[in-house]
Amino acid sequence: MQLHGFHHLTAVTADAPRNFRFYTETLGLRLVKKSVNQDDVSSYHLFYADGLGSPGTDITFFDWPAAPERRGSRSVARTGLRVDREASLYWWAGRLRERGVKQGEILPRDGRPTLDFEDFEGQRLSLVVDTGGEPAHPWALSPVPAEHQIRGLGPITLSVPALGPTARVLTAVMGLQQARSYPGANGPVEVFTMGLGGPPRELHVAVEPGATPARLGAGGVHHVAFRTTLADHEAWSEKLLESGISSSGPVDRFYFRSLYFREPSGILFEIASDEPGFAADEPMESLGQKLALPPFLEGRRREIEAGLKPLPT
Repeated sequence: MQLHGFHHLTAVTADAPRNFRFYTETLGLRLVKKSVNQDDVSSYHLFYADGLGSPGTDITFFDWPAAPERRGSRSVARTGLRVDREASLYWWAGRLRERGVKQGEILPRDGRPTLDFEDFEGQRLSLVVDTGGEPAHPWALSPVPAEHQIRGLGPITLSVPALGPTARVLTAVMGLQQARSYPGANGPVEVFTMGLGGPPRELHVAVEPGATPARLGAGGVHHVAFRTTLADHEAWSEKLLESGISSSGPVDRFYFRSLYFREPSGILFEIASDEPGFAADEPMESLGQKLALPPFLEGRRREIEAGLKPLPT
C-alpha cells in the first residue's frame, strides 16, 4: 500500500469568473468539472485538469468571498505545474508577459529549469520541466499548443516551522522517502518522494522557523490531496487511526473517495482515490460544460443554481 503521487490541489479564489478565464484561457487547462463545494453549496468547486481529467493533473478552487491570503508558514507555499521541455518555459515566459502576468526568471531549482509566476490573486505557481516521460493527455480545444500544454501537478512545496514532526508523518505514516535537500530562500528545502519519484511524486518541505503562520484567503491553498486506489482507501483510514492521527474518516465525494487529516504543522492533507473519476456522471467529451451535482445534491439543483454566479461561456 503506497501513495502514487498527487491527486489534486485545492486553492481559494474570490472571483470565480476571472479564475475561470485565467486557468482556461491563459493557462489553457480544461474545466473538467463545474460543481459545488459539497460542504458549502453556496460556492463553486471548479476543477481544471488535462484533456482527460486525469488524477494528478487537477488544480481546483473553492469560490469564497475571502480576503487575500496572508502568506507564511504552516501552509502550501507553491504549486508546481509540469511541462515536458525547457523550450516550453521560454514559450510560457512570452505568453505570460504578453498577458501581464507577474513572473520571475527561468532559473534552476533542485536541478530543474523552473519559471515562477502568480495568478491575479497571488496564487504562487511554477512551471517545472519534467523529462521523465509521464503520459500526456493534451486538450484538443486548449488555446495552448499541445507541445507546450501543462501536463499535471508537481512538485508541491510546503512551509513548516520545524522539519521533525512533519517528516515523521510523511515517512513513518504516509510512506514517503526523504530523498535529498537543496537551499531555499529562507532555509533548507527537504525533498520527499512517493513511488518512483519524479516531479509528479515529490513533496518539497521548506523549513522556515521564523515565518509567521499563514492565514488562508484568496490566493492561498486549502489542501493538497495524494493519490491512492479505491481498494486501498479504507486501509489508509485504518493506518491513520492506528498511528494516533485524527481524521475525517472516509468521505464519499462521488467522483472520488476522500480522507482528510492535518500534518503536525496544521496543513490539511487529503488521501483521494483515483476511482471512479469525473466521467462518472458526464460524457468525457462534454466534461465541465454544465453544473454537475452528486446524486445526494441533485434534488436541490434549482436552489443551488440560483445562488451561484454565472461563469463565462
